[in-house]
Parts: sequence; structure tokens; C-alpha cells
Amino acid sequence: MLDFLPAAMREPTVLAIPFFVIMLGLEYFAAAKLEHDEKTDDGRHERGAYDSKDTKASLWMGFVSIFTSAFGKFIALFGYSALYTYVAPWQLPIGAWYTWVIAFVALDFLFYWEHRTAHRVRLVWATHQAHHSSEYFNFSTALRQKWNNSLSMIMWAPLTALGFPPAVVFACYSLNLVYQFWIHTERVEKLPRPIEFVMNTPSHHRVHHGSDPEYLDRNYGGTLIIWDRLFGSFQPELFRPHYGLTKPVGTFNIWKLQTHEYVNLAHDVAGAPRVRDKLGYIFGPPGWEPAALKEQREKLAA
Repeated sequence: MLDFLPAAMREPTVLAIPFFVIMLGLEYFAAAKLEHDEKTDDGRHERGAYDSKDTKASLWMGFVSIFTSAFGKFIALFGYSALYTYVAPWQLPIGAWYTWVIAFVALDFLFYWEHRTAHRVRLVWATHQAHHSSEYFNFSTALRQKWNNSLSMIMWAPLTALGFPPAVVFACYSLNLVYQFWIHTERVEKLPRPIEFVMNTPSHHRVHHGSDPEYLDRNYGGTLIIWDRLFGSFQPELFRPHYGLTKPVGTFNIWKLQTHEYVNLAHDVAGAPRVRDKLGYIFGPPGWEPAALKEQREKLAA
């Protein structure tokens, strides 16, 4: 089977596509069957519901991301190979079990910080926000991926500099993403406490996708939730989240979903009179604004 795929696409996320399709189909079928039994009191859509336009947008964004991700990995491979060959103090054997275990845990640790950066630095958020743009939370949301994975490729570079083979790094990253597919669902309630304490679960990830004040910028973990517990960003699920961005985009156009925040960022930077303010818009958190502008806005609101 692998011979039918280009070499750059012979990796876990692509090979898991049949699994993704089956799981998505089962959840969609369950949503259709349970639609009339799960009406909510607050006027929101039912748990685990699907919307055809939203799902179509997510699937197309995921389809395009396969190729942009492959291109990013192709470029990164040159740098990774150089680091592994000329910088690494040793070269860990690709066939040893401990190479894979250590690499997987180390990459998950770096994923936590890359993910946290994506939420706290607006330039990076401009890319990552596409994944959070759906107001639905189901398996199709997991496929609503960003098209620019440059920060990810930069974040994994230290692993090759420490002697992990590039193929192991790429594979562990893909396995991390495959794991995260199944936690995008409202059909799974909380799991046994030992699992909830260590692993990232649907309950934890629902919090992460919530736009409620209590849930913003929480639960960044990929496979393990222990990083959030260690670094103070953990939040348990207290109520059903409101999903999506705090300022909805209001479109299913995949190009606009991917680029609208870059447009807004460019507008803010162009209108900032001082270099310090321009840098604040770029590297500050989403929603940052100059103190003078914030004070003026608050006075007008009062």
C-alpha cells in the first residue's frame, strides 16, 4: 500500500485517514439519530451536532493541510538532517525502543510550548486561530487544520540537534496529531480519574476550544495533560463550553478562515504610529492594544 503514496506522504496522519473517515461517519450518524432527543435549553445546537457547511469547510482545510504540511516537512528535512549529522553530540539508533519513547515525550513537551505560544503571540495566533474557528466540536473539527506549520518545524529542530533521527521526529509529531483526533468530540464524557490526570482527553480538550472567559488559553497539552498541571494552565471542565473564536469570522470561506487574522494584524500594524506599538501588535497576545488607545476606548465606553 505504501508504494502508492509519494515518500513524503508515507506517515501516520495520512495512513490514519481511513480511521478518521470511519470515526467521523459514526459520529455523524449518531448526531443524526439523536438530533431530536438532545435539544438544548439555551437555543444552541445539540451536543456533537454537525452542520454541512461547517463540516465541508473543516474537511477542505484538512485536505489542503496535507500538502502544505508535506511541503513544510520537505523543507525542514534539510535543516534537520544537517543538525542530526553535524551538530548532534550523538546519534540515537532509530531501531531502539527508548529512542521512540523519549522522542515522543520530548516532542509532546515541546508541543505544549509551541501550542501555548500559538495562543499568546498574535503573529502565531494568526495561523492557529483557523483551528478554533468552528462553533461546532466534533471529529470534523479535528481536521480543521492550519496551513502554515513553520513554527512547528522550528520547535522540533532541537530534537534532531540532540541526536533524534529526523524520521523519528516527524513520525512522533504525526502520532501526536493522530492521538488528538479522537479528543475532538462531545460524545465522550469524563474518563476514569487516573486517565484524566495524565492524558489529554475529550473533556480537557473541550475546555481548550471554549471561548468562555473561564476556558480561554487553557489545556494546551497534545497527548499528555501533565504539562498543563505543571505549568499552571490546566482548567477542568465545569460546564459545556461555547465553541469558536471570541469574535466569530462569520464565514465558511476557507481562505478567509485561514487569512483574516493576518489581514487584521497588518491593518493594526500599519495604523500604529510607533515602532513599539507595531511590535506589540505582532508579538503581544491576541487582543493587545497600546495603553493610550485602551484608555481612550475605556473613556468613550464610560
